[in-house]
Amino acid sequence: MGEKKKLKKMDLLYNGIIRQNPFFVLLLGACPALAVSTSAINGLGMGVATMAVLLFSNVVISLMKKIIPDQVRIPVYIVLIAGFATVIQLILQAYIPTLHAALGIFIPLIAVNCIILGRAEMFASKHGVFDSIFDGLGMGLGFTLALFLMGTIREVLGSGSFMGLSFLNESIPPMSIFMLAPGGFFVFAILVVLMDKYSKRMKRTKQEFGCEGCPIIGSCEHAKEGCEAK
Repeated sequence: MGEKKKLKKMDLLYNGIIRQNPFFVLLLGACPALAVSTSAINGLGMGVATMAVLLFSNVVISLMKKIIPDQVRIPVYIVLIAGFATVIQLILQAYIPTLHAALGIFIPLIAVNCIILGRAEMFASKHGVFDSIFDGLGMGLGFTLALFLMGTIREVLGSGSFMGLSFLNESIPPMSIFMLAPGGFFVFAILVVLMDKYSKRMKRTKQEFGCEGCPIIGSCEHAKEGCEAK
């Protein structure tokens, strides 16, 4: 029984990071991601801030799902998310002022990030606390890794540095277009295509091998219901 629960929790993490990555697969939160991912540290900071709001809002909404009236559930979700976003903004302003200044208006705009509201409505309001925690971690890690990857590529190509440390000499000029909006859209498009190809390749692999010979078939929850690849 414990093995099944463990597999289920790992599935939630895997869904958020790979299978249902909110940025590369679901294409959510693109506006703040493209705006702040001009450097690796900015992308990492924005991702972690969003993950913290997502995690805490998932927990609270899951705990309160039975006492929130259906008629006002969306306004209640927005108020809770806005409250956590404000707390994160104040923490960044107090302890990491340089990151707070770099992210600017996009920190309070976490309150209206469709990733957070979507997970609150589609998952946290229908599942238990622990499942909601792992869902928030998975989606948050997926979004954080996506922004960090975007920021790393744009910073390396656009300014010849990584995490603020320059490694190109003056004889190799950086391609500054990657620090602008066109470069951001270009990197975003390339990464979405690569993620799509990876997902299709994994799907083909499942169809080829199926569940036969799988070392965890005895504890896999899909084995009894029929493998999802079939």
